[in-house]
Amino acid sequence: MKKQILRYGMAFILSLCSFPSLHAQSDSLRAEPSIAVPVVVENDTLFYLHSGQGGLSAARRAENVQAAILQAGKKLFFEDDSLHIEEGAYLTDIMYGEKVLLSITDRDVATRGIRRSELAKNYFVPISTKIAALKKTYGIIGMVKRSGLFVLIAGIQILLIRLTNYAFRKLRRKIIRLRQTRLKPIVIRDYEFLNTRRQSIVLLFFSKMLKWLVILIQLLFSVPMLFSVFPQTKSIAITLFSYVFEPVKMIFRSMVSYIPNLFIIAIIYLCIRYTIKGLRYISREIESGKLKINGFYPDWAQPTFNIIRFLLYAFMIAMIYQYLPGSQSDIFKGISVFVGLIVSLGSTTVIGNIIAGFVITYMRPFKVGDRIKLNDTEGHVIEKTPFVTRLKTPKNEIVTIPNSFIMSSHTTNFSASARDYGLIIHVDVGSGYEVPRRQVHQLLLKAAEETPGVEPQPKPFVLETALKDSYFIYQINAFVRDADHLPKIYSELNQRIHDAFQEAGLELLLPHYYAQRDGNPIAMPPEYRRNVK
Repeated sequence: MKKQILRYGMAFILSLCSFPSLHAQSDSLRAEPSIAVPVVVENDTLFYLHSGQGGLSAARRAENVQAAILQAGKKLFFEDDSLHIEEGAYLTDIMYGEKVLLSITDRDVATRGIRRSELAKNYFVPISTKIAALKKTYGIIGMVKRSGLFVLIAGIQILLIRLTNYAFRKLRRKIIRLRQTRLKPIVIRDYEFLNTRRQSIVLLFFSKMLKWLVILIQLLFSVPMLFSVFPQTKSIAITLFSYVFEPVKMIFRSMVSYIPNLFIIAIIYLCIRYTIKGLRYISREIESGKLKINGFYPDWAQPTFNIIRFLLYAFMIAMIYQYLPGSQSDIFKGISVFVGLIVSLGSTTVIGNIIAGFVITYMRPFKVGDRIKLNDTEGHVIEKTPFVTRLKTPKNEIVTIPNSFIMSSHTTNFSASARDYGLIIHVDVGSGYEVPRRQVHQLLLKAAEETPGVEPQPKPFVLETALKDSYFIYQINAFVRDADHLPKIYSELNQRIHDAFQEAGLELLLPHYYAQRDGNPIAMPPEYRRNVK
């Protein structure tokens, strides 16, 4: 009581010192503009203050009133009769016990045309209602109820975790039984991709991951609910809920807003896909020979289709790039530039081989299965790729040659000549001037005609290629169609030439050898020497 008397006295003295008369004070207050500051307690607007008090602004005064109402409402033990209104000469107070919640002055009623007591009653109702609500929330009974609800939610969550563990233990046992009964190995062609043991391990792993996912989803709901039970931790619950649902909401909104772009991407993809299907059908028809185009060879069909398909896919990527999520972000652009730089720096040789491979395809110097000679390497072409060409030599050696090297080298194709107009094989033979040349012609032609693989038409023929100091050089030429067995055909022809000359008692002076004609025997097997005259 003494404190209240002292406060009222000080207010009275200050009013006398500050204002010359009560009527002058009222006139000045009416002239001031009205600024409404809300008094908000736990997101509930109770009333508005239009003026400050004792050097405090209206906003600061509203904050003090909010804090006083919250402090009174959060008391565990609240007495309803402690909330009352006290009238004074210059102040009307709304009090809880000995604590002043709100003081109403003449400045508050100056612009409203009502008395302080009436304004105090208008403020008293929302204050008492809010304190009663706070009492239910923060009072002892409310805390007991919330504690019970907390225990109930925690118990339900523990029960759910146990039920989840029990269900997944049963699922684990069932997977183990399936391994022994129903699971079969997954075989892709001749490769056993997953046997029953690996399948069970994979299924057990995914079941374990699913169990923890289910428990995590449960905790994402139960933990925020536990925090929301008590008003003191309600803000934490709201924060936890925002951590969970804000990303989900953002993703959902992004997905919904991305649907138009998704339709555009789908249309572009379908157009390119069916265009490629049509081109594939045409390329197969050309490759099989059903569709013929002048100047376009069947073996060009597949590589041409691959080039067009690559260009169409590149065009498709360029078209849909701008519609990809995040394509306009700096990070996405930076990654694209980095990948492009790596490809451009590291693929010079690769690109060169690819271009050379396509050029070789359209030049058609050889095809798979042809027997060719590339510089000093001779063999059959067993594989052509965009990067390299592989040859198999007569000794079964696999030689890998980069396409760029083939472009800078000369290539001899034996198979193409044999297929088109017949390949001419030839062997050079040296014979002395004393031997009749017609006899040499007959022996060489006979040897060629008896050689397997030599074509009867056109007929073999002999050329006299050079006159040396001590012998004459003859060249037997014969046509063959089988270029795959050239070494064997050459071997058979050389054998028959050797046999024919030895049976005729004639010496072969090419390749060179040295012989002394001072009684030494001639360079022939003994069984053929009797024919020498």
